[in-house]
Amino acid sequence: MTATDDLFEQRYRALRSRDARFDGQFIAGVHSTGIYCRPSCPAMTPHSRNVRFYRTAAAAHEAGLRACKRCQPDAVPGSPDWNLADDLASRAMRLIGDGVVEREGVPGLASRLGYTPRHLTRVLTAELGAGPLALARAHRAHSARTLLASTDLPVADVAFASGFSSVRQFNDTILAVYETTPTQLRALARRGRAAPPTSDDATTITLRLPARPPFDGTGVLRYLADHAIAGLESGGHDWFERTLRLPGGAASIRIELDGDSGVVCSARLESIADVAPLVARVRRLFDLDADSVAIDGALAADATLAPLVAAVPGIRIPGALDPEEALFRTLVGQQISIAAARTVLGTLTRELGSDGRFPTAQQFAERGREVLRGPASRIATIVGAAEAVVEGRVRLDVGMPAAEFTEQLVALPGIGPWTAGYLAMRVLGNPDTLLSTDLVMLQSAAALGLPSTARGLAEHGRRWAPWRSYAGLHLWRARPVATIKG
Repeated sequence: MTATDDLFEQRYRALRSRDARFDGQFIAGVHSTGIYCRPSCPAMTPHSRNVRFYRTAAAAHEAGLRACKRCQPDAVPGSPDWNLADDLASRAMRLIGDGVVEREGVPGLASRLGYTPRHLTRVLTAELGAGPLALARAHRAHSARTLLASTDLPVADVAFASGFSSVRQFNDTILAVYETTPTQLRALARRGRAAPPTSDDATTITLRLPARPPFDGTGVLRYLADHAIAGLESGGHDWFERTLRLPGGAASIRIELDGDSGVVCSARLESIADVAPLVARVRRLFDLDADSVAIDGALAADATLAPLVAAVPGIRIPGALDPEEALFRTLVGQQISIAAARTVLGTLTRELGSDGRFPTAQQFAERGREVLRGPASRIATIVGAAEAVVEGRVRLDVGMPAAEFTEQLVALPGIGPWTAGYLAMRVLGNPDTLLSTDLVMLQSAAALGLPSTARGLAEHGRRWAPWRSYAGLHLWRARPVATIKG
């Protein structure tokens, strides 16, 4: 049996057992009926000869299939592959999810990834079964379905909020993908759920974003609340709110846990076109697409980590809504307590920022030396990083390979491997970074009987790959101290 045959058998077993753990990780195309389903679809299992498996909905669309109305395969968390892998296809999918194709077109997407549009199309078609235009179209259809299910926005507003250039294009796509009209899809998507509260403000929306269980959303909210900057953010054990910048303007968001199944995000937007990037960034903030079953299973195989995993199943990487902001929060907050960092960052937001939002790299570069306090070397590092971002010498982009992302940061004076690795976790969602020089992590390791030197912990941590970021989170959680982590 070839590797391809073996993969097919694994996926078919998941389909036959209706295993919900695989929802969003692949799609089952049933060519005898012309539909595609999630693995947990309750319908009768089709004969294997009629089934083909696809990595993306776009590939199923390209094969002439439509979404199953019974299992609604788009109403699931996204694939964990896009953060786990660092290949061109995965990086492209992260940028497509952020709405880059809608804002910059395929040439802009290709430019960000460092390839020609032709080469990018060739690679994505070979790896994912569809080119960038088809992948972006499928993402727009998914965004539209989410909005139809979660909001009372007029259908025309849903069309433009999802990135479609016209209502006609929107209607044609919904009909092709779901074999129904937008109004009928709205009723279908809400099946079993109450309609959302209405609002007179078309820029105010409420979205329900699912997570792959188990989901330690409480842990992410605790982290965000502990690090909240006065005047910018606030939070509690089950909620978080703040203002932020999106491509089309400012936004105010409030996020609450949706039980253990995900989060509910309420947002007030300046531009309705910012819905897709908002969804992508909130999903990264809570690491909603992580494959917690696989992560927990792998880490629990280490007898030392097993009790930590049992105590906190589904631990998640707290992400970053804005890469620039994550960089400066990390640089400012290093070597001081959480309380001190919150005070300093609050002062910087008031004195450097605008309209209650965190300062930009441009503002740090222009006025950072006037406002920043502390050792001259640290001020020089922060201002130097700001100048590098403004001048384009440093690019903070979710479509970058982790190695390139960290290399460009450590090339800057005053930025070391810990900072670069930590930012790769927060900004890229990189799952396999172990910050083995971290003092808190080493203290926790020593208390647990693990190697207590950076070299020893790094060597021991090899067995935790490719989930070393999550192992580090368990070590941090096992011994909390008042040291800021960005």
